[in-house]
Amino acid sequence: MSQAGIDLLRDHVSGDFGDIILDVRNSQGCWLVDERDGSRYLDMSMFYASAPLGHNHPALHGDPELDDAFLAAARMKPANPDYGTREQARFVEEFMGLFGSDDMPYLFFIDGGALAVENALKVAFDWKTQVNAARGVAVRGSRAMHLERAFHGRSGYTMSLTNTDPSKIRDFPVFDWPRIPSPAVNDMSRWDQPELFPEEQAALDAAAAAFYRYADEIACFVFEPIQGEGGDRHLRPQFLKAMAELCRENDALFVADEVQSGFGITGERWASEALGLRPDVIAFGKKTQVCGVIGGRRVLEVEGNAFRTSSRLSSTWGGNLVDMIRSTRIMQVVREEGLFENAARTGAHLLGQLREIAAEFPDLVSDPRGRGLMCAITLTDGALRDRVLQRAYSAHGVIFLGSGERELRWRPPLSVTETELDLGISALRAVLKEIVAEDQA
Repeated sequence: MSQAGIDLLRDHVSGDFGDIILDVRNSQGCWLVDERDGSRYLDMSMFYASAPLGHNHPALHGDPELDDAFLAAARMKPANPDYGTREQARFVEEFMGLFGSDDMPYLFFIDGGALAVENALKVAFDWKTQVNAARGVAVRGSRAMHLERAFHGRSGYTMSLTNTDPSKIRDFPVFDWPRIPSPAVNDMSRWDQPELFPEEQAALDAAAAAFYRYADEIACFVFEPIQGEGGDRHLRPQFLKAMAELCRENDALFVADEVQSGFGITGERWASEALGLRPDVIAFGKKTQVCGVIGGRRVLEVEGNAFRTSSRLSSTWGGNLVDMIRSTRIMQVVREEGLFENAARTGAHLLGQLREIAAEFPDLVSDPRGRGLMCAITLTDGALRDRVLQRAYSAHGVIFLGSGERELRWRPPLSVTETELDLGISALRAVLKEIVAEDQA
């Protein structure tokens, strides 16, 4: 594709196309190739954390049986919720083997992370209303408690939860649902302190006040264990466990949005699991290739819950069969190569390197943090962050992601090596040195 192709996309498609034409055939591993001239970029963004094996992993090539399955599914797009196939059954078997448990038995698939969260909310609204009815309370469970600085998507219900960049929700109608402070702790030296911090207690008090104000109306508390879009803001398990108990006391489901933090990026299956939490519903997407919801635990208390009632949750496609085939093979590779363990090991290496960067440039960089490979640093302001991102890309051929107001986040694949991470660290260090020299000149 020529430059005219990217110009055509910019003219007609709603998007933020960068200055690159992706070569989908020759990009490999952590290296993304520009089709125009063959330029290679070290990709530490991975399509916004959605490529678990990097680009064109060898396991997805050269297998005639896999190629035949891809081609057959590409020629026919089944309505997966109503027409079972061996391919979908294999996918579900692999998914439940890797992510399921006896107390989380139910799955619903759909295209898009926002729609995964949307259906998690529907499960909660249905559940709460039935719980109320069983108690003789004629009130619908129609509110979702959530956090400040949350990003849960840009679809119908999720627009009422997302509150990062105002432009993403401005002028769209939203529900007045209870929003409580987000007591993130990005200073890792404070993470293990056992008692609640004042800001965490204040958030719990706000949640308790909301439960009192909207008696019997709040169906769930929905949260990202690590607020990615909001700036890689880490919520401590001490706070989240207290929130889980508050939900139990008030008959509300505990719902984790793991669209970005799931599928092993933290070194565990789910970030909530890494924090010792037991959500009733988990929304997933990105690295799973197929988005959706896994549920159980308190949901099981209602026999006719939304997962079990015909057409209560549904979709024409119910996910994409080609994506299911790809995801099945990816999950097999994750098992065979121990990639969750690799994420924990290489993530620890990355975090150590980011701490060295922060110590070397204390006037520019603060709060190196991360679980597994979900790592980030904070720059002094948004202008500096944007300058670092642009310089890393244009002068050093490395793609990083921004988030929040002034954060730089890392989202390498689960298969990344320490050598590849060190190349990214070297580029980041070089950019910061160049900026210091320029500002002192």
